[in-house]
Amino acid sequence: MAVPGQGAGAARRRGRLPPLLLLGLAVFLPAFVCSLKLSPLIEKISDHKDFKKLLRTRNNVLVLYSKSAAAAESSLRLLSSVAQEVKGRGTISWIDCGDTESRKLCKKMKVDPNSKEKGVELLHYKDGAFHTEYNRAVTLKSMVAFLKDPEGAPLWEEDPEAKDVVHVDSEKELRRLLKKEDRPLLMMFYAPWCGVCKRMMPSYQQAATELKGKYVLAGMNVYSAEFERIKEEYNVRGYPTICYFEKGKFLFHFENYGATAADIAEWLKNPQAPQPQAPETPWADEENAVYHLTDEDFDKFIKDHSSVLVMFHAPWCGHCKKMKPEYEKAAEFLHVASDSPGVLAAVDATVNKALAERYHISGFPTVKYFKDGEEKYTLPHLRTKKKIIDWLLNPEAPPPPEPAWEEKQTSVIHLAGEDFRESLKKKKHTLVMFYAPWCPHCKNAIPHFTTAAEIFKEDRKIAYAAVDCAKGQNHDLCKQEGVDGYPTFNYYNYGKFMEKYTGERRESGFTTFMRTLRERDHERVGKKKDEL
Repeated sequence: MAVPGQGAGAARRRGRLPPLLLLGLAVFLPAFVCSLKLSPLIEKISDHKDFKKLLRTRNNVLVLYSKSAAAAESSLRLLSSVAQEVKGRGTISWIDCGDTESRKLCKKMKVDPNSKEKGVELLHYKDGAFHTEYNRAVTLKSMVAFLKDPEGAPLWEEDPEAKDVVHVDSEKELRRLLKKEDRPLLMMFYAPWCGVCKRMMPSYQQAATELKGKYVLAGMNVYSAEFERIKEEYNVRGYPTICYFEKGKFLFHFENYGATAADIAEWLKNPQAPQPQAPETPWADEENAVYHLTDEDFDKFIKDHSSVLVMFHAPWCGHCKKMKPEYEKAAEFLHVASDSPGVLAAVDATVNKALAERYHISGFPTVKYFKDGEEKYTLPHLRTKKKIIDWLLNPEAPPPPEPAWEEKQTSVIHLAGEDFRESLKKKKHTLVMFYAPWCPHCKNAIPHFTTAAEIFKEDRKIAYAAVDCAKGQNHDLCKQEGVDGYPTFNYYNYGKFMEKYTGERRESGFTTFMRTLRERDHERVGKKKDEL
């Protein structure tokens, strides 16, 4: 009669196996597996129930299907390294369709690796369901990048057209390249999500091919927090930042981000530092029919004119610059009209801060209407000459404004300077989004971040939080937490900063990040139970 704890499993735990079992194991496992240092992180599956359980308990699984064990050999060597790199964030599984038992599973999953040239097929499963066939580069770097962000764009170096760009992955590689390279070198520091970078890459890689041998064009994704020192050294304040080097020495930046391959080639013939731009003439100093008001004369002007439209603006604001010609045309029209329904004024909110604070200006441009000396409406829809004049001819209340993010009922916790740290200490895992309401990238990310928070709202150990850095009370906090652009995502463990989140700014990226953390928690609990 079998005695609990006295079988093969117990013998194995004590470090020895019965000779017959050892012999059976050698017969069962293919010879190459015995010689190959196969990672214990690769889960070999042959039973359909085990596979269903795997997909139910792991949310990010890459499965290698092979026609035989021999066909899987080279893939398993690579995947052993991949599994180590994505430990805790993704799972690698192997199904040998040449095995009698596994053949049934492959048939059930409708997978036939025999139809593939190399006898293997890689399929990805996400949140318990089939996601996609892995069809990117079969390299350690590409596979790791895919499993860390299954819905993210392929790496730049995976583009065949970018084969002549030198792709740099680490600070060590960068130092080595600068030390050994005698040819003039152009280095693009970029972020994978950056739209300007993506638009420039085709021209950059074309130039790399055309100038091959004479110049070196390189690229390095420095968005991750690990590259803070490099960003500081080369003054990377936005993306892309392109630096020119000669004999390893940084000379100056290349700033023509709309350049063609021919433009880059032409510039490299006679590289020069960017010419300092002439300071823009303040709008108030230009000839136009708009009344430019200040903290000192605003109140008197508003009382003296019964119907006034005021545009609060900032000199650096792109939307303001786009609206400015339309606003001036409308002002000119009203200036010469015999029976004008009102006048148009403007306030530089970066200079006249008392007015900006009084009227709670947090984004630009902000257009407000004043009637008989009193503020009456905020009018975000007035952006063109026609809309401005039509509205002044028949002024009426605008549709109710979209409520601010923090005013909506969501599962996101909105924090401020005074309660920030104490609130974070209550949660094991918190992802914080530092944002500004006017920031376009923030607006795109908010719905995805909000949905992710909703998915995890029942988990008491997890929180998704947000801080509005445009609010005066949060300025010091945002600076203290290393926010130098919007949005910035920081991960905290019981209030302690752990890392910057640099993944996809979509629901899938935000949820995968948290699921990975919770899976690690559950694995640790499981190990402790096993030890007990």
